[in-house]
Amino acid sequence: MVTVYDVRPNELIEAVAESLKDVEEIDQPEWSEFVKTSSAKERPPQQEDWWYMRSASLLRKLYTEGPMGVNRFRREYSDKKDRGHKPDHSRPAGGKIIRTALQQLEEAGFVEKEDGDGRKITPEGTSFLDGVAKQIKEG
Repeated sequence: MVTVYDVRPNELIEAVAESLKDVEEIDQPEWSEFVKTSSAKERPPQQEDWWYMRSASLLRKLYTEGPMGVNRFRREYSDKKDRGHKPDHSRPAGGKIIRTALQQLEEAGFVEKEDGDGRKITPEGTSFLDGVAKQIKEG
């Protein structure tokens, strides 16, 4: 049986992002073309489908590192703020992007809330990711 651990993360995230485009509950909000992913960034993402890539990455992280909350995701996606000649400081990622993507994944049935631990992946989400991993492995 092929699982998420049997394929490269980059290949899996790209394939899952393409598959998530077909799920009607997951839709890129209209404000997403103007928003930065962190206060450390200078510009918004340049990829047109970055929302699906981030959602796929969130889903994979929930699969591998299991229940996580929004604040932990903010730390995972943090970045260094360029402060000129002063030392760089770490800045967390934007919480609304992560929260909205997780809510969409919940509506799709891939993620569910767990009391006190944040969100965890559902059996439907696990089988979805394993199915995409199997397609990648088979070529």
